[in-house]
Amino acid sequence: MTDIASLVDRGARVARAWQALEAVPDPEIPVVSIRDLGILRDVRMADDGETLEAVITPTYSGCPAMSQIEADVGRALDAAGLAPWRVRTVLAPAWTTDWITASGHARLRAYGIAPPHAVAEADGVVRPLRFVPRAGRPPAIACPRCGSTHTEELARFASTACKALYRCLDCREPFDYFKPY
Repeated sequence: MTDIASLVDRGARVARAWQALEAVPDPEIPVVSIRDLGILRDVRMADDGETLEAVITPTYSGCPAMSQIEADVGRALDAAGLAPWRVRTVLAPAWTTDWITASGHARLRAYGIAPPHAVAEADGVVRPLRFVPRAGRPPAIACPRCGSTHTEELARFASTACKALYRCLDCREPFDYFKPY
């Protein structure tokens, strides 16, 4: 009976941790959570059966926000009374913009950042990640303000390395585009 109660308690702790971490914002784009961006990969009990383990993956290996994200995760878990805990950073599989949730796409768009196109093909088959331009014409980038696809790239890099700077040729507003990878 004690083992069942212990398992139920552990499951409840994991569920409370997911709930607490749902609200942790990305430090660079605070309108989306680390869960919406796919940075928070898992919350589970560690092998010792007592310690919560939050698993995070950086958007790229040199992401300067990872130490801040780790600290924010710790603060959220402490505030929820979920000690002991640890944060584990994993690099494989590598993060992809396909991990951004539908809610994350909507929040990026509402904030004025064009969300990325899917990297995986529409048929559901995962294609290898390539760091060279794809053959053919790139997909049109829709303006997050007016929806027009009559846009142009102004700079390959914008406010962060994972975004490009675009301008809408209809409403004339500049905007960031979250590059797919």
